[in-house]
Amino acid sequence: MQSNFFKMTELNFLCSGQCEKCRSGLSCIRMANLRERRLLVLVVGMPDSRHTALLGQIYKNAGLTDEPDVVIHNGQAIRFVDIQDTDDDPHVTARRVAGFVKNHKPDLILNVVDSMNLEESLHLTAHLIDMHSRLVVALNNYDDLLATDHSVDYEQLGNMMGFKATPTDSSSGKGVSELLNVIIGAIVKNEGVKHTHVPYGQDLERSIRKIEEVVLSFPDMRDYDKRYVAIRLLQDFENCRDLLNGHDKEIEAAVTNEVRSLKREFHASPAELLSSASHGFVHGALQETLRHSKDDSDHTFLQKLDALLTNRWLGLPLLLVVLFLVFEATFTLGAYPQAWIDSGVDIAANWLRSVMPHGWLSSMITDGIVMGVGAVLAFLPNIIILFFFLSMLEDSGYMSRAAFVMDKIMHVIGLHGRSFIPMLIGFGCNVPAILAAKSIDNKKDRTLTMLMIPFMSCSARLPVYMLFVAAFFAKYKSLVMISMYVIGIIFAILFAFIMKRTKYFKQSENDYVSELPPFRKPTLRNTGAHIWERTSDYLKKISTVILAASVIIWALEYFPIGKTNNGANKEESYLAMIGRSMEPVMSPLGFDWKMNVCILTGLPAKEAIVSTMGILYHVDDEEGTTALAKAMRDEVYTSGPRMGQHVFTPAVSWAFMLFVLLYFPCIATIATLRREAGGKWALFTVLNSLVLAWCVAFGVYQIFG
Repeated sequence: MQSNFFKMTELNFLCSGQCEKCRSGLSCIRMANLRERRLLVLVVGMPDSRHTALLGQIYKNAGLTDEPDVVIHNGQAIRFVDIQDTDDDPHVTARRVAGFVKNHKPDLILNVVDSMNLEESLHLTAHLIDMHSRLVVALNNYDDLLATDHSVDYEQLGNMMGFKATPTDSSSGKGVSELLNVIIGAIVKNEGVKHTHVPYGQDLERSIRKIEEVVLSFPDMRDYDKRYVAIRLLQDFENCRDLLNGHDKEIEAAVTNEVRSLKREFHASPAELLSSASHGFVHGALQETLRHSKDDSDHTFLQKLDALLTNRWLGLPLLLVVLFLVFEATFTLGAYPQAWIDSGVDIAANWLRSVMPHGWLSSMITDGIVMGVGAVLAFLPNIIILFFFLSMLEDSGYMSRAAFVMDKIMHVIGLHGRSFIPMLIGFGCNVPAILAAKSIDNKKDRTLTMLMIPFMSCSARLPVYMLFVAAFFAKYKSLVMISMYVIGIIFAILFAFIMKRTKYFKQSENDYVSELPPFRKPTLRNTGAHIWERTSDYLKKISTVILAASVIIWALEYFPIGKTNNGANKEESYLAMIGRSMEPVMSPLGFDWKMNVCILTGLPAKEAIVSTMGILYHVDDEEGTTALAKAMRDEVYTSGPRMGQHVFTPAVSWAFMLFVLLYFPCIATIATLRREAGGKWALFTVLNSLVLAWCVAFGVYQIFG
């Protein structure tokens, strides 16, 4: 049962000499601490941590005073307060700690954990981290862990999770003196203390931020740590009404809305989702710092699978194999519905030509809208299939393992695995990926991660890759596709490696936890929601940006009518004039005027490149993307020194794909980057991407062309 003392303190404001004890002249612990200049340390641990026994060893080994609970170490007086009636549920114990912290503001929390049961004990630690209090962790009975041929890199564990950790033994008193040194150093010199928090994932973090905003809108709520309050409200609103200071209705509306949204998307309560993320945080930290014995006979199948997928030597090759299989399945399964859509587009275009009178309106609808939009629409099945597999991998927990594998590589460039998560999201769309990078605490690391994201091959680039791969690399489709994603990651890492050596981004490296949530069975509802999110974005672009771009491209290709002969002679069109004006810059890359135009139309949205090609290279008597690929293979120069030569060669095609990968990300990405990182970094990205894309494409064409 919770004591009356803690029930009372959990309800009160922070004490500034205004609590009931102080007003009655008795003085609470906090005020006595301030007057007597003693350090106040709150001791807490799960029931099996033996924290009370460790506190007894502290009293036994340190210099005692005439007052109970106060010891002297190296001339420093320290008062210890022990929460003895802890609960097996870390949520309940954390609430009691929060009550004490809010009322008495201890200088430090000493969290005693059971070294023989680290993963369970550290769940309470995760709650304490979210309180934003100074924290020291004692790994109690550490010799017992060593006796099992296991050990912990506790210095790295502390660096990653934001506290100072030290081993102790509550039976012999071993490590007590060092523990007291660590406590004093953490309070007086802030040694080993840094602010961090448990990352709960993009969806939960969005809900937490929304509740934080509502909480901060009330001035009398600002005495609380807003993040911890928001998490507790999401977790268990009914038992947290005492925190709301009478603002129940306003805050409850916001919390209820977020709870409903999370339940609808994940089919799980926020408490379950928060607990899962906390487990992943702890599991990821131990995966990097816990050294196991060679005997794994007592490990479960999932533990062995986890060890295999995160193995320092096998993890990366396995990741590449998984991605290869995903792309192979995307091409193989997507070929059938893609052919059906191609046939449907061809039938619709031919029917419209047969029923509409010949003229500019018929040409605009058939050659502009139907053929332009149809060329992009044909890749919709591939988008759906790809994101089906990626969503399954994400929901199962595998993608977190992929980020863990990449963590070692990211450390080489001065970043960490947490930066890789937004990069993975960037494979879907760069805009939410940039927003996901906001979860990185360090401003410079956050900015650098945002600048790396445009190197990721978003879904908008996927139709371009698929078109060129089908046309020019048919024998090696999956290998070429995966190479585009890998090359993007490599350029992002090289970019970050260079930027980390510049004056602005150079800083000491921090350790962060790569979260490893438990393996889960993906749900069709959640997978379907992710697929629909990507598919709906794709369809919206088709019905807006791509449609408008198709009409504009058709008009520039069709006019002036006198010179183009109603669009039959494209070489004399306005579009050709624009494309040729770019030739002095782009011809060293092997690009002709049509490719120049495609690059230009890809600025607002990369899908527009395919719709532009669908208009420029359309063939009336064959079907869809098959005809488009054939027309591109057959395209030859009709004038100039290269007359009669094929426009598209493997070298030119490869250079074009790399240019699309590296050049100007879409306008929406630049706008988001400007808002989140600042205008100078958005401008830097535009200029850097254009120069880099040109140089890489130039090198490929000049070497292999």
